[in-house]
Amino acid sequence: MRAASASPTTNASASLRNTNHFNFTPLPLSTVKNNNSNNKKKSTLVVVRAIKDRKEGVNEYNKENTAKQQQPLSLEDVNPVGLGRKSRQIFDEVWRKFSGLGQISRTTRADDKEALDALLIREGPMCEFAIPGAQNTTVLVVGATSRIGLIVVRKLMLRGYTVKALVRKADEEVSYKLPRSVEIMIGDVGDPSTLKEAVEGCNKIIYCATARSSITGDLFRVDHQGVSNLTKALQDYNNKLAQLRAGKSSKSKLLLAKFKSAHSLNGWEVRQGTYFQDAVASKYDAGMDAKFEFTEAGEAVFSGYVFTRGGYVEISKKLSLPLGYTLDRYEGLVLCVGGNGRSYVLILEAGPSADATQCNLYFARISTKVGFGRVRVPFSSFRPVKPDYPPLDPFLVHTMTLRFEPRRQRPVEGPAGVKQDLRSFKLILEYIKALPTGQETDFILVSCTGLGVEPTRREQVLKAKRAGEDSLRRSGLGYTIIRPGPLKEEPGGQRALIFDQGNRISQGISCVDVADICVKALHESTARNKSFDVCYEYVSEQGRELYELVAHLPDKANNYLTPALSVLEKNT
Repeated sequence: MRAASASPTTNASASLRNTNHFNFTPLPLSTVKNNNSNNKKKSTLVVVRAIKDRKEGVNEYNKENTAKQQQPLSLEDVNPVGLGRKSRQIFDEVWRKFSGLGQISRTTRADDKEALDALLIREGPMCEFAIPGAQNTTVLVVGATSRIGLIVVRKLMLRGYTVKALVRKADEEVSYKLPRSVEIMIGDVGDPSTLKEAVEGCNKIIYCATARSSITGDLFRVDHQGVSNLTKALQDYNNKLAQLRAGKSSKSKLLLAKFKSAHSLNGWEVRQGTYFQDAVASKYDAGMDAKFEFTEAGEAVFSGYVFTRGGYVEISKKLSLPLGYTLDRYEGLVLCVGGNGRSYVLILEAGPSADATQCNLYFARISTKVGFGRVRVPFSSFRPVKPDYPPLDPFLVHTMTLRFEPRRQRPVEGPAGVKQDLRSFKLILEYIKALPTGQETDFILVSCTGLGVEPTRREQVLKAKRAGEDSLRRSGLGYTIIRPGPLKEEPGGQRALIFDQGNRISQGISCVDVADICVKALHESTARNKSFDVCYEYVSEQGRELYELVAHLPDKANNYLTPALSVLEKNT
């Protein structure tokens, strides 16, 4: 999807004066040329110029080279950003001597250095970079030794976060790369049993891991199954916390239906009909049949067939919410189903339940895959059946309907030569829940656009990456998916950034800039439930402009993500 365009009268000379960490320079506003001859579509990209000063831009990139010119020290004594290694060594020594003054005797403990390091990180000279609430937030960084992960870890520590790093093995090389105050967790994203301990106590996850080879098995394990395993581990941990709090948690879903016994099917009505509005519509009923039953295998199965063009079958039930609960406190629905690749229509009826003439219908199309999976349906994706209906108000929803119709069905991947009957269906339902509304993202995934990947392995890589993204969207967690252009090893904050939805970017981006976006997105409400591409600013060839530059400059806190992401489409 494309970012919404700013008004043509946008003041391109807008600027921001803030002396803390960034210097923002205005961007020129270029006009999109609409070439009617070849019907080129006008598209908009949001460009934000964020020039950082030496405190966090060049120093973060050059700190390794600076250290080499000084006395060589162990990375165990490095303050991630802001202090030079030499000054840190001197400060540590002075602190130890000062703390020992006035003591008759002193026993040296092994964890003295760790305590001192924690004190310096949270209360030392780096406090000017601290973010409110960061000390109460624990972030698990997956792929902490990757090019982006190393920078993310140091940025998080600089701002006062508690950081846990998930690595496959804690050898000497890993210990050398990561600061001493990082809690190292050993685990494999491909093995769910090793992730439970890693997510304990974590509030958010930043996933920077990527497969190191193009072998299909590695790609699936890291880029797809790894994301799925971690989302489930985090959800299980959140559910565990909710149970300890008597089932009440801001992250808890509201159970609308759970199909675990034959009794759970009570209240669901099976219906059939056609879209024809004439007197002879009844003659089409013979071509349809459906049933909703609880099988001996312990599954609630909605199955049947529709042989008639224009016909449909459905199951429907009036919702019964717990006392004091309304759906306006939630942002959408999530269904756990096992399907055969068919698509369905989810219909919500809203209005006074006692007066059907005052009720309005809203629908959203959902697709299933072969096998079990979750389907996420935001309330914002529901469209009114009639154009004159007002937008959906979840507070007024009282009836839910799940409909199958043979039109718009597409064949699923399967053995070549096997004919698929798109008029029959089978859907196993496990539960239907309402997703809680949240202001912040829970899971940040660093994916890729495919640029910079070898053409021979690009299709495999993108297939695994997109499968991982889809798994995250369906999980029910608040997510942010970042697709950077080709990564560059250069200082960050030196060039304008383009944020786009639509797979159109063509430039690379610094690892430092990507890491900065990850950290800023943690508490950015406009980043929740969004996927976007990001790269350096570029200018199209004359006569072939694909976008206009919009001078959206932040007005406080130096957070360029707010104006950049606020115009991008949500639930993407």
